Amino acid sequence: MTPRRTALLTALAATSLAPLASAQLSFSVDWRSRSLAQPASNAAGAPITEGDILAPAPGAPALGPLGNASIRRFGGELLLQNFATCQGHQPLTPCGIEVDALSSGQDDVAVPGVPASDADRRRYWFSVDEWATGRPPVATPLRPQVITEGNNPAQVWDACADVFCDVNVPAGPLPPLAVQPNNVGTIDGNGLASAANFAYFGIGLREPNNPSLHNGDNLDALEIGPEILSATASIYFSLDAAFPDLLNSTPNSGSAALNGFRGADVVRVRLNTGLPLSLYASATSLGLDLAGVPGSDDLDALCLRDNGDGVFQPSQTPYDWIGGTRDMLLFSVRRGSAVINQPDSIFGVPIQPGDILTTPLPTALGGLSPFPGIFMAAENLGLRTARGSTTVSGDDLDALDITKKPCFDCNENGVEDAVDIATGASSDNNHNGIPDECEDKVVEVCKCNADAPAPCGNSYAPGGCANSTGVGAILETNIAGGGSVGVAADNLTFTTTQMRPNISAVMYMGPANKPAAPFDDGVRCIANSPTYRYAIKNSRASGTVVYGPGVVATSAVRFGPAGTITAGSTWYFQTWYRDPGGPCGQNANLSNVVRVTYEP
Repeated sequence: MTPRRTALLTALAATSLAPLASAQLSFSVDWRSRSLAQPASNAAGAPITEGDILAPAPGAPALGPLGNASIRRFGGELLLQNFATCQGHQPLTPCGIEVDALSSGQDDVAVPGVPASDADRRRYWFSVDEWATGRPPVATPLRPQVITEGNNPAQVWDACADVFCDVNVPAGPLPPLAVQPNNVGTIDGNGLASAANFAYFGIGLREPNNPSLHNGDNLDALEIGPEILSATASIYFSLDAAFPDLLNSTPNSGSAALNGFRGADVVRVRLNTGLPLSLYASATSLGLDLAGVPGSDDLDALCLRDNGDGVFQPSQTPYDWIGGTRDMLLFSVRRGSAVINQPDSIFGVPIQPGDILTTPLPTALGGLSPFPGIFMAAENLGLRTARGSTTVSGDDLDALDITKKPCFDCNENGVEDAVDIATGASSDNNHNGIPDECEDKVVEVCKCNADAPAPCGNSYAPGGCANSTGVGAILETNIAGGGSVGVAADNLTFTTTQMRPNISAVMYMGPANKPAAPFDDGVRCIANSPTYRYAIKNSRASGTVVYGPGVVATSAVRFGPAGTITAGSTWYFQTWYRDPGGPCGQNANLSNVVRVTYEP
């Protein structure tokens, strides 16, 4: 990877990416992972354990090399027995504290009927284990997938520290092979280029992870969202069963039994309340531990939306959780569970470890078995299966979440950047994983009626909404005429034209865009706070105001450190101006917005 590409990606990671992944991504690793006993990047360098809830390394997601992951919640906060004595234990030595699945209980709820490509749809986010191979995609992938990052056929062994999401898979329930298999890698383990030559933003885990060497990490639980950050949050999770892994013949860690639960139970801890760790959803209520003795199944991924009472009311039919009387609980089971290859209750097909499952469909409502129902068959997510085979096993789905908001959305269209590229909605001609339109350093956005309806039908597509002159104000820069985005050069000018003559105008800037919304006679697209206003100017006879060159220097003097334009930062600029007699009667209007990503 060239130094220029590395610098570009690093700058974009720090500025134009949505903040969700860095601020609100939580995960864990399993007891075989090489990050165990390594000092966390925070918490005074406390050793990482498989009982901790982790967060990305400082500055991540970003390209590697990266520091170690941070600790978001210690296993002691989850009330895991033996946590204190297990801190510092080495990988490949199970210590009975493994957290095997994770949820805030407030995950985005799955909804039916949303078109697969609609920005309002929910996506399935998941991880796989070190044995995963994936299914062949429809065509040569434009982005990393399980099949390119897994252990076969490319022998990359990077998939198990990564996070993938589906590419426009319709809402479930979906039986096997209902749609063409498709997934895309969105979050990398270490942020370094893999053997398949994909480099995307990492979180501070170790890769690769050859299953015969155990030389990396397995991302084993996942939560995307802010809810788990609260000091009084309820945290729902499962612990690990003890039966052997079919592929490496070693037992799982047995953390469930050591803490008084089964591996297929969902447990709950209420932080800082003094209340004990408690059972939330039993294995049997999920249709598990029915094909074998208690402890014969292991819940391996969890996505939960509790209806608010903290008591589990199992869903009886898919989407009955939308009414609020039932709880959405989606999950997977680990390879080796007794329920594998038992008929599911919705389609009657053999269950696989890569399936997203839901609580059993009752017989009275057409249920075909007492076992869980398949909500999303693994094949539709691009995972390998071996339905009905007693000697071959499919890919493990190791962690799960459902989110509506993208983690990375530099073009601000509500769709994951990786999905835009994978579907061809955005080009990526330099193959760096960033939509090409995001690499333009100066972009005009928030044009009237393109991002939000004009307040009173006063549309004007080239710029801001129409004003009393019959056209809208246009804010543009001199980037095509010799100006640059260099902080040192500081020669970029911002010119707003087509305003009413001899009125007051002011350009302001903010670090964040927001959904477009009517404001005065125009459309505002810059977040209300913080914003920084430059000096008020008069539009004079030409109806024009100009700011710059010297905007960078002015920001440092006028706005202080928080409002100073620095290399690698992205700022949004818009002009507000008075407009007596304007079409909507508010006597003021706005230009379009210009987004600028600065360089040294």
